[in-house]
Amino acid sequence: MEHIIWNREMECADRETKNAIQLTRLKNAVERCYERVPFYRKKFDEIGLRPEHIRTLEDVRHLPFTTADDLKENYPFGMFAVPKKEVVRLHGSSGTTGKPKIEGYTRQDIENWAEIMARVISAAGGTADDIVQISFGYGLFTGGFGLHYGMEKIGAMVVPLSSGNTDRQIMLMQDLGSTILISTPSYALYLADEMEKKGIDKSTIKLRLALFGGEGHTEEMRAKIEKQLGILATENYGLSEIGGPGYSGECYLKQGLHIAEDQFISEIVDPDTLEPLPMGEKGELVITPLVREAFPVLRYRTRDITWLNDEPCRCGRTSMRMAKVQGRTDDMMVIRGVNVFPSQIESVIMSMKEIEPFYEIIVTTEEYLDRIEVRVEFSDASLLDDYNKLEGLRNRIRHNLKSVLGIDAKVTLVTPGTLPRFEGKAKRVIDRRDHK
Repeated sequence: MEHIIWNREMECADRETKNAIQLTRLKNAVERCYERVPFYRKKFDEIGLRPEHIRTLEDVRHLPFTTADDLKENYPFGMFAVPKKEVVRLHGSSGTTGKPKIEGYTRQDIENWAEIMARVISAAGGTADDIVQISFGYGLFTGGFGLHYGMEKIGAMVVPLSSGNTDRQIMLMQDLGSTILISTPSYALYLADEMEKKGIDKSTIKLRLALFGGEGHTEEMRAKIEKQLGILATENYGLSEIGGPGYSGECYLKQGLHIAEDQFISEIVDPDTLEPLPMGEKGELVITPLVREAFPVLRYRTRDITWLNDEPCRCGRTSMRMAKVQGRTDDMMVIRGVNVFPSQIESVIMSMKEIEPFYEIIVTTEEYLDRIEVRVEFSDASLLDDYNKLEGLRNRIRHNLKSVLGIDAKVTLVTPGTLPRFEGKAKRVIDRRDHK
């Protein structure tokens, strides 16, 4: 199959050309923030910074950081850089508690968004011939709309099903001949599980490609989904705070997520010192959007841990790539002095064929010490009749977890179908500690 590069001029440009575009746009973004957003004017004035002080790309490190708390404190319209009459769309964070982080879009912002989504989709292998089933929720969450705009831009047929109603999802997937699935990886796993339970013949499903977003997943989880659904699965990345998905996405080679460098400047910083780290070193991703009109943001701290690679890809794109997110600084659990990420636990679970790909992590405090419990489903119900085999499996899981985490975790085995399935973002960590 021929793979299309949607915008060859931008995606295959040399470094000198990209740097020149970024610098021009950075200067404009900084001036826009200073002149139109009181929050940034105050920040600049406090440190004696003026827009004209930004002369090179390296000067980006002199700009103040922006955090999620800053957006919440300026809710709802305090960070906007245009009058409300120029705003044609509002989106926001998908958080379930408190007030959402609200972001605005002008007509040009929407067009820029569709453009970078078209690049992500084409890189993964999507074409105008595809029938696309979008199983993301629509609403304030940016995922559904972002992929929707991008798919329409490349000329694909969009089926905006939204999330939930799994029986209907499967029926329409069969009847319409959907070839691309847009969802969280958790929901794709759930769909695959339901199809197997219903005994659905794979030949009745025409899916060939999935574009995952909304949450991270391990390579082991991806491999399981690809095998169960018989598809190629790629990952794309973005946050509502920087405009939604489209910041980066994997090409069909899956060697890192290509970044839309003409629209964003990317940095990796030490999450403790906030000092910039060299290319290739792991740290917190910081993003500066360059062309946003309604809601410009400078040096947004994503809290996501990754690293960057500026080597050209074999697909022909020269864009900088980011590694799959390794975890979040705020998702990281410190258990008895050891840093533990849920993704580490997931990698162990997905590598063991005797257990189902569903799990729950419960963190508690007992006698002033943090304890971690991992609940998993065993695959073979007949194990209920053989205590020794069940105990042997539990001990192997516990051993494998300790090898990866460096600490002991309690393992609880539960019967198949016991743990919750998720149609949206999975919530697998339950923190019951007295201190968090």
